[in-house]
Amino acid sequence: MANHMQFGFQDASSPIMEELVEFHDHALMTALAICTLVLYLLTFMLTEKLTSSTFDAQEIELVWTILPAAVLIMLALPSLQILYMMDEVNEPDLTLKAIGHQWYWTYEYTDFKDLTFDSYMTPTADLPLGHFRLLEVDHRAVVPMDSLIRVIVTADDVLHSWAVPSLGVKTDAIPGRLNQTSFTATRPGVFYGQCSEICGANHSFMPIVVESAPLADFESWSSLLSS
Repeated sequence: MANHMQFGFQDASSPIMEELVEFHDHALMTALAICTLVLYLLTFMLTEKLTSSTFDAQEIELVWTILPAAVLIMLALPSLQILYMMDEVNEPDLTLKAIGHQWYWTYEYTDFKDLTFDSYMTPTADLPLGHFRLLEVDHRAVVPMDSLIRVIVTADDVLHSWAVPSLGVKTDAIPGRLNQTSFTATRPGVFYGQCSEICGANHSFMPIVVESAPLADFESWSSLLSS
């Protein structure tokens, strides 16, 4: 969970999010290099008297053709790599189905004990001490850590979006359509998200809570829930 004074990303809790943060820093440094070069050229043109011998026109044309192409390649290659990593789901360890409603989520563990439950936001009056207002729910989606989790996302009424920033996932929930994403939680913890699609009057009261736990704790939780 990000501190309320934090300016950057939440701490990455999945390999995909680690790659996204690294790509963000890479793109930011590339943009900084471009801005520095443009500022230098503008300053040079404003302070120096340019003559025909200062720059050769053919050299300038060569530079402003090759340099933008090189920058695009520097950004495109890692971007495509991350896109393929996010889209690739091979032999998941667990499938979690998230169904968006106005204004709560339903979770189904279709290939594990056939568990199904609804997840509503905890009202402020019932919020335990130390929990996050407008982010805590009555039933968390618990997953085993260090396992590939496939998430199938859909909606029952209007457009929703299942998003957990620290896990690097954000997928639209569309009625009549199944969208797919995946993540691997690399550490135990509780990760918070919210519906990221404006879905009606109570859109801001539709939080998402994913709890990552060791496999033994996950099995104990699922056995308790199914009994």
